[in-house]
Amino acid sequence: MNFLDNMRYRISTFSIAEKIILFNVFCFVIPMLLNTFFFLLKVPSGAYMNWIQLSPKFDTFITRPWTLISYSFFHSSFFHLLWNMLLLFYAGRLLLNLFPDKIFINNYFLGVFAGGLIFVLSYSLFPVFKGSYPPMIGASAGVMAVFIFICTYNPDREIRVLFFNIKLKYLGMAFFLLDVIQIPYGNAGGHLAHIGGALLGFFYARQLENGRDIGIGFERVWQYLFMSKQLKTIYKSQKKENHNSNNKNSAERQKKIDAILDKISKSGYDSLSKEDKDFLFEAGKK
Repeated sequence: MNFLDNMRYRISTFSIAEKIILFNVFCFVIPMLLNTFFFLLKVPSGAYMNWIQLSPKFDTFITRPWTLISYSFFHSSFFHLLWNMLLLFYAGRLLLNLFPDKIFINNYFLGVFAGGLIFVLSYSLFPVFKGSYPPMIGASAGVMAVFIFICTYNPDREIRVLFFNIKLKYLGMAFFLLDVIQIPYGNAGGHLAHIGGALLGFFYARQLENGRDIGIGFERVWQYLFMSKQLKTIYKSQKKENHNSNNKNSAERQKKIDAILDKISKSGYDSLSKEDKDFLFEAGKK
């Protein structure tokens, strides 16, 4: 196995939370490299960020609707990235211990959308923002959605914070109140976006407790856009292998592949065992 295959295999074993963290790190490093390149060529740097960050001006936002999600992958500083990814890692691990990755994906990205919409609407509704339109970047709304979701769904779970244990419900309330009381003291739009993500996470958890998954519509969209392509690629690879092979075990092999693919479609890739992932990884190379 060469270096690229080894890296691809290692990444394939990451949880969905870890994959999103990795992508956020990638999106933090790439602009820094681009800025160095632009600096050497005396090209104004940062102009491309206008097409990535979320503008609170409604007339700008409606011409760049993709920024409702792209803003969440970029961060303004190392510590902005670090604190978001640390919270996402721990909150994501708690969530994924209880639910399949599709619930994590729905909750995280719906939180991103909710936070972004609250941010844009706030600048149109509240007089305090009149004449000031700073753009927003950062994954905080999605991270807060995941964090408040698990605090709501499993409120009495205790975790260790420094030298004492604290229940998740108290930690969630503290994070939410901190965002509320910090609104007048800077980054008001950002704190409102955090609140939007937190409210989405709270509502999602409450509805799930009542047997209703509010993310099912969004889930169908992203599975259609991404999972169908992945499954078609694997099916195509196996069809070619079966055509060229006279191995008497090919039928049994295909049956195992079909079972794994069925498991992915129902519970997501992260529900697979290590043996299943190894088998699918090798099958996809052929």
